Amino acid sequence: MSKARDVQKDVVKKHRRELWSKFVRAVRQFDLIEEGDRIAVAMSGGKDSLLLAVMMKELLRHPLVDFDVVFIVMDPGYTRAHREKIEKNAAALDIDIRVEQKRVFDVVQEKTPDNPCFLCARIRRGVLYNLAEKHSCNKLALGHHFDDVIETTLLNLFYSGTFKTMLPKVASKNYEGMHLIRPLFFVREQEIEKLMRRHGLETLDCACPLGEKQDDSKREEMKRVLSELKKRNKDVEKCVFRAADNVNLDYVLGWEKDGRKRRFDEE
Repeated sequence: MSKARDVQKDVVKKHRRELWSKFVRAVRQFDLIEEGDRIAVAMSGGKDSLLLAVMMKELLRHPLVDFDVVFIVMDPGYTRAHREKIEKNAAALDIDIRVEQKRVFDVVQEKTPDNPCFLCARIRRGVLYNLAEKHSCNKLALGHHFDDVIETTLLNLFYSGTFKTMLPKVASKNYEGMHLIRPLFFVREQEIEKLMRRHGLETLDCACPLGEKQDDSKREEMKRVLSELKKRNKDVEKCVFRAADNVNLDYVLGWEKDGRKRRFDEE
């Protein structure tokens, strides 16, 4: 059996409960994939987007609805070794990728060499939307998972002073008719790591040329915070995740909706 079929078999059978079922649950619960969709699956070279590509490819074999996908790789300035690793993994898993070369790393290094991450993320997201539009797609699928959601929630709480989280589906403000979707919304990061180790798939972690110059990221800090809290409450991650789906407006000082801020005493 080829590596591609071996991995796909593990996803839908051996790891069905941890991976496939949670993927299908998100797709169904949030209507992430609809009739006639053409979806751009963004592959960064990391483990998460690689699993997403495998999942989407498998879903095409027995679809819930009629849809199409295109697998896009935006090369922001990878080294030759990084680029080859992405291409090698895609070939091993029989994923037909469309690679687009962009100078994102160079631009970011010129503009904000000491604090590149925020600008880099914004530029890369914009480029991905452009590529999705170029390939006549109406949706852009990213590999964010359960752990990304709770870490983002805590980052906003601790460093932005706001209660805001990642959503499974977001309408683009700048690209009419385009939606960003996150089909791995319920999938745990540790389960993705298990699958990659089992099949000896070496993926990119951080391919940023400025990576070594950066301090530990805030996201890694949130991982450590959650790890410590989990020693006292094994369900703390689930609680953070559920909090965004269980907001009681009777007990918050203020909130914002459609750009308008409201206070608890206005009513």
